Amino acid sequence: MIIDARGQSCPKPVMMAQEALSKIEEGIVEILVDNYGSSDNLLLFAESSGFYAETSQEGKDWRVKIVKGHACKPESAKTKQKKEEREISDTRKDILMVVASDQLGKEEELGRILMKGFFETMKVTKEAPQTIFFLNAGVKLTTVNDETVPVLKEIEGMGVEIFSCGTCLKYYGLEERLKVGYRGTTNNIIDGMTDRAKTVWIG
Repeated sequence: MIIDARGQSCPKPVMMAQEALSKIEEGIVEILVDNYGSSDNLLLFAESSGFYAETSQEGKDWRVKIVKGHACKPESAKTKQKKEEREISDTRKDILMVVASDQLGKEEELGRILMKGFFETMKVTKEAPQTIFFLNAGVKLTTVNDETVPVLKEIEGMGVEIFSCGTCLKYYGLEERLKVGYRGTTNNIIDGMTDRAKTVWIG
């Protein structure tokens, strides 16, 4: 099966691959993409899902082959190196992520699309922090944003702790509309900065 995902922005190629693989018991799915980032995300998705995968560049495009169910070939040197690099640097269980906006960047419409894509990528690649704390306008993502709430619920189902700033919920009149995670306080941030190996701020 060959999927042409050229021209699709991240994480759409990964989602297309995930859907195709869910429909077969075993076999090979090949995905064509037009940028290295999508190629690398597909390799990461395959690895986290327990599938063998390899990639090759064809002119300006990349072809990613994902094998499901068959006996897999030994890891290529490139795949093995990437895996080792990720294992060394992967501290996701020790990361506190603070999301202080409901959009990425200054352009409102584009920023909301990018924020949704950010969490969808986190979901499909299974690369998530231990804790996500939403504050300021970020609390809209856990309350009134019908596009991000379902994605965040799936991320929460992966074992991620999700908190929304209680003061921020009150400020925006959203105290009764929290749909995912729990009401939190700035103590969650202070404790996280103390207990976690790394703190990442978004927005």
